[in-house]
Amino acid sequence: MLPTDTNPHGTAFGGRIMEWMDIAAGIVAHRHSGLPVVTVAVDELHFKRPIHLGDVVMVHAMVNHAGATSLEVGVRVEREDAHTHAREHCLSAYFIFVAVNADARPEAVPPLLVVSTDEKRRFAAAVKRRAHRQRLLKAEAKANRSSGPRRRARK
Repeated sequence: MLPTDTNPHGTAFGGRIMEWMDIAAGIVAHRHSGLPVVTVAVDELHFKRPIHLGDVVMVHAMVNHAGATSLEVGVRVEREDAHTHAREHCLSAYFIFVAVNADARPEAVPPLLVVSTDEKRRFAAAVKRRAHRQRLLKAEAKANRSSGPRRRARK
């Protein structure tokens, strides 16, 4: 963590870490899909511990789920103390991408092959998060339809 990446308190700018997470997740999503990808959502980003000036930052990203055109990538960020080499988990999040073609239209992605117990666990959890996101989007769309312009009642 360099001085240009930290605030006056000597800890990382949250936006900088989020940028690195998005880049890592985008690389992983692109490698899986073989197509350009765009970020469409970020779920459950929680900063648990600060990252300090001089720390080594490690960003780990892995595809958890592949739908028809979308992918969920789990990202975990750890800090390593440059002197003691002790590592700590600092934050995690789920980034959702859509693969796009040359016309910026959604494009099909290959299915995700899940083999290990850990891969199956992450895939199942991603399916639940996806269903939750879809329920929220439907509820939001319904609320937007019902809160549209209203006509005044005639007297």
